[in-house]
Amino acid sequence: MFQSLHRLIIKIWWAWFYTLAAIQTILYFPVLALILLLPRGYAKLFWIARNIWSRVILHGSGFYLSFEDTHKLKTETNCLLIANHSSYMDVFLMFILNKTPFTFVGKKELYSIPIFGYIYKRAAIMVDRSDSKSRYGVYGRANSLLKEGYNICIFPETNYLDETEVLADFKHGAFKIALENNLPIIPIVMFDCKLKFPWYPIFGQPGQLRAKVLDRIEVNGLTEEDIPDLIAKTRKIMRDELLADPKGVPLKAANKYRELKNK
Repeated sequence: MFQSLHRLIIKIWWAWFYTLAAIQTILYFPVLALILLLPRGYAKLFWIARNIWSRVILHGSGFYLSFEDTHKLKTETNCLLIANHSSYMDVFLMFILNKTPFTFVGKKELYSIPIFGYIYKRAAIMVDRSDSKSRYGVYGRANSLLKEGYNICIFPETNYLDETEVLADFKHGAFKIALENNLPIIPIVMFDCKLKFPWYPIFGQPGQLRAKVLDRIEVNGLTEEDIPDLIAKTRKIMRDELLADPKGVPLKAANKYRELKNK
């Protein structure tokens, strides 16, 4: 009885989250559509996404934020931001965490969402992972945005939906972009989203969401042959940081999913 009531409350909470996201998208749509027609319009859209949209969704869903070592985001050049991806909340955390405008590399499937898809198509670098031409086209689009002064943000995990893993294996695309443009890589780890607001409304709760900016990784002098080692190094740094969480939340979340999966 109690378990059924708890799951119902979680589903209502999720419905509230979607309502917050949808209402804002509809309300802001006319303004955002006009903004994207302006030169440097994305910078203005980013400000709205960071200071209004993301904060209303996160705080309205019952979360408060705690960031560590944000000074490490300051760089004199463009950079590539990479982070673990375990929740819808990750996107909003990334917006609030970063003052410098960046653009996501994201799934093409999101373009099909009514209204939101129109903005998404013009604000993000879309990729169809099943299409090699689409994957290759990401590099050209990324290079163009970097020239305009924007940073690039990628969630590099191959199977981020596997919640039984603290951190899944990485795709190589993000690292190829870094090498082609000589971009320092800035890893970011988010500790709580997997447990507090996972991909599926099985469990979760409002509360603190923490993120930490790690030391940047330089790619000067590296070639494509070095990408496997660069991936392994970066993933190890991020995974070790997640496992070293003094609250043990990432491991607790992964273990909880394993238990549910084995029932």
